[in-house]
Amino acid sequence: MNQKWLFGRGFYTLLYIVGVMMVLAACSEEKIYKIGVSQCSPGQWREKVNSEMLAAQHLYEQNAKIIIACAYDDTERQMKQIDSLVNSGIDLLVVAPNEAAPIAEAISRVRKQGIPVICFDRKVEGSNYTAFIGGSNVEAGHAVGVNAVDVAKGLVAQGHRPLVLEITATMSSSPAKERHDGFSQAMKGHDELDYVWRTSDWSSEGAYHIAKEQIATGRLPDIVFCHNDGMATGVYKAVVETHTEGKVRIMGIDGMPGEGLEYVEFGHQIASYVYPTGGAEIVKLALDILTGKPYKQENTLQGILVVRENVWPISTTTKELMKQHRDLITVQDKLEDSLVLYNTQHKILIASIVTIVILALAIVMMLFAYWTRKRAIRQRQALNEEQTLFYTDASSRKLQEIFVKPVDDLPPPKTQDMLFAEQLNEAIHKNMSNPNLKMDDLGEEMGLSRVQLYRKVKAITGLTPVELLRQMRLQQAYALLTSTTKTVGEIAYEVGFGTPGYFSSCFKKQFGKYPTDLRAE
Repeated sequence: MNQKWLFGRGFYTLLYIVGVMMVLAACSEEKIYKIGVSQCSPGQWREKVNSEMLAAQHLYEQNAKIIIACAYDDTERQMKQIDSLVNSGIDLLVVAPNEAAPIAEAISRVRKQGIPVICFDRKVEGSNYTAFIGGSNVEAGHAVGVNAVDVAKGLVAQGHRPLVLEITATMSSSPAKERHDGFSQAMKGHDELDYVWRTSDWSSEGAYHIAKEQIATGRLPDIVFCHNDGMATGVYKAVVETHTEGKVRIMGIDGMPGEGLEYVEFGHQIASYVYPTGGAEIVKLALDILTGKPYKQENTLQGILVVRENVWPISTTTKELMKQHRDLITVQDKLEDSLVLYNTQHKILIASIVTIVILALAIVMMLFAYWTRKRAIRQRQALNEEQTLFYTDASSRKLQEIFVKPVDDLPPPKTQDMLFAEQLNEAIHKNMSNPNLKMDDLGEEMGLSRVQLYRKVKAITGLTPVELLRQMRLQQAYALLTSTTKTVGEIAYEVGFGTPGYFSSCFKKQFGKYPTDLRAE
C-alpha cells in the first residue's frame, strides 16, 4: 500500500512540475495580435497600403500579424472573405468596403462577435464600426476643384468659356460620392464656366468611352477631372486618338509613382492629388484599440495637390519610401528565419530543466519498480502458460484464423518518413495562400513542436521548413504562370507572397528569370 502511494504521489508531482514548466514557457512568448485586412480591389495604391502595413507589423511596442485578402471589386466575395477572416481567429478587422450598404451587413456580424472593426479609405452605411482612418475624399475633390477653377479663369481671361467635365466613379461607394461633393462644391458660384458630370466605374476603359463621346459631340472639354489616375489614363488615350492633346487638361487623384506622379511629370495630366495611404497609421490605430489605449474614432490623413511645380520632390520622396518598405519586409522575412534558431534554443533550455526534474523523480520511482518487478514477472509467466494452452489447441487455432489475416493479404507498409512527407505536403498546400503562415502554425497542424518540425524536414529534404515552404510556393507559381491566364499579382497572393515585388525577386533567384519573362516565353 505504501509503495503504491509513493508511485502515485511521484507521478502526479511529475505532471504538476511539467505543467508549470509549460505554462512558464507559454507566458514567456509575447502576444501577437492577428489583424485581418479586407481590400475591396487590387491596384498600385492598395498594394502600397499593404506593403506599409506589412512593414509596420513589428514597428510598435506590440507585435501584429497582418493577414490580407482582396475581393477584386466583388461585393459578394468580400462578404465571404470577411466571414473567413473572422473564422480564422483574427483579433481585429480592417476593411475597405467595395459597397457601403451590403458590406455594412457583414461588418454587423463581425461586431456581434465582439471583434473591433476599422474602416479605412471608405466607409459603410451607418456607424457600426469601431474607428475610421483615411484621407478626406471631400477635401481631395475640393482641392482638385479649386485648381480646376484657377485653370478655367485663365481660359476665361482669353475670351473663352471653358467646359469642365467630371467623370465620377461608382456612386454606390463612399469615396466617389464624397469626391464628387467636394468638386461640385468648388464649382458653385462660377457662372463663367460650364460644368457637367458623368458617372462611370473606377476603370480606365469606362472613362475612355465617356471622353470619346464628349469629344464626338463637338464641344471639346477644356478640363476633365477623373476620380483616380487610372481613369485619367483612359481620358488621355481618348485625347491622343482624337488629336486633341494639349487642348484637354486632365486631373486625377491618387498620386502614385508609376501612375499619377509620372503622368504629371510627362505632361499627360496637369494635376493629381496624393491621396494618403497610411498603412503604418492603420496598424498603430489597430494596436491602440486592441491594447485599450486611447484612440480617436475619426482619423483623417492629410493629402497634397501635385502640379508640375512640385511633382519632382514629391515623386522622389515617395519612390524612396516605397523602396524602404520593400526592403524592410525582406529584412523581416530573414529575421523570422533567424528567430527559428533562437526559439529552438530557448525551448531546448526549458526542455533540459524539465528533463533534470524528470530524472530525479525517475530515480525515486525506480525503487518502487524494483519491488514490483518480481510480481509482474510471475503474472506474465502465468499468462504465457494460458496462451500456450490456447494456441496449441486445434479448435482454438481455427477460431484464431477468423480474426487474424495472413501477412500476404495486408497492404504494403509505408515508412514513417513517407507518411510524414505526405502529411506535410498536404498541410503546406492547404495553407499556401496565407502570406503570414508561420512554422508554429505548420507544426501545430502536424502535431509537432517547431524544433521537431525543423529537424524532421531538414533530415528528409536537406532544407529548413521556411526554405521548403518558399520553394513549394515558387514551384506552384511556376505552374500557374505556365497553365493559367492569371496576372502575376494574383498568382503572388494565391501562393502566399505578401507583395508582387517580393515574389518577383524570389522567383528570379529560384529560376533565373522574372515571372513576366516566363509569361512572355
